[in-house]
This record gives sequence, C-alpha cells and structure tokens, in this order.
Amino acid sequence: MGSKLNDSFTRSITDSFAMQRKVAIRMGAQSDSDPMISVVHPAGLSSETQQTSGSLRMSAIAAMNGIESSLWAGIFVVEPSGKTGIHHHGKQDTVVYVLEGKANVRWGNFGEHSVTVGAGDFLHVPSWLPHQEFNPSRKNPFRWVVVRSTPEPIVVNLPDDFWTHTTYNR
Repeated sequence: MGSKLNDSFTRSITDSFAMQRKVAIRMGAQSDSDPMISVVHPAGLSSETQQTSGSLRMSAIAAMNGIESSLWAGIFVVEPSGKTGIHHHGKQDTVVYVLEGKANVRWGNFGEHSVTVGAGDFLHVPSWLPHQEFNPSRKNPFRWVVVRSTPEPIVVNLPDDFWTHTTYNR
C-alpha cells in the first residue's frame, strides 16, 4: 500500500510520461524524418572546438559530431592549480553541472564577484558575461558538463589584463 506522497509522485511521472509519448507520436506523425537519439561515447568527444587558455573543452552534442541540435553540450576540464583566461560566450547562456572537483568562478565588469562550486552544483552563466575559472586544488582537476543555449560553440577570449584596463560594454 503506497503513501499519498508516493502515489502523487508516481501519478505525476506517469502523467508526464504519457504527455511525452503523445508529443513523440505527434512529432512522428508530422515529421518527414524519424527522430533519432544520438549517443556520444567518451572516445567520440572532440577537442576541435573553440578553446580558452588554461582549460580543455570537448564537444559532445554539436554539428561537428554529426548531431543537429538547438543546443551545444560538452565537457570542460581545468587541471590542478590551473586557471582559464578571461572570456565570455557571446549570446549564449551557459548551464554547468559540476561532475567533480571544485572551482572558483570570477565574473563581472571588473572581476569583482566570485563563487566557489563543487561536485553536484549547477551554475548558470548569463550571455555576454566576462568570467574566469580557477582550480584551487593542487591534486585534482575539475570537470564540468556544459550546455549552451545555441548550437555554435561561441568563445570570446579577452586579454589577460581585461579587468584592470577596460570597462566592459556589450
């Protein structure tokens, strides 16, 4: 015998699943091509994407990998004691899930704000926002799953002295 909470939760999942199935059926009936699920295994990640000094970006969900999507997704790694260059992602909003490690993220017109994130945290970086990541660990890299709001891997690398010599205007 289930609790009211469990019954409610199960009903919610079932209703949501039923709605998703109807949408999938509707999409299939209206589309000339069959929708497909794409899988990118670790060996299929590509570092042939825009990079920022001090880090490694590897694309997964991207046209360059044969996947047409309205989003871009990949993995982002900064080695122990590393830091990235100051950069932004143009018109893209970025959502990050921290897989492992810790990172200090600095941002703002003058780099005046900062936050520390760790495994299990989500981070949202608004479009056009200059930012920089630091890895405070001397032993472990940090790894993020990154999803961007457009399919292009936009990276605008800024000068190292950006925050000390310029005022940022979009």
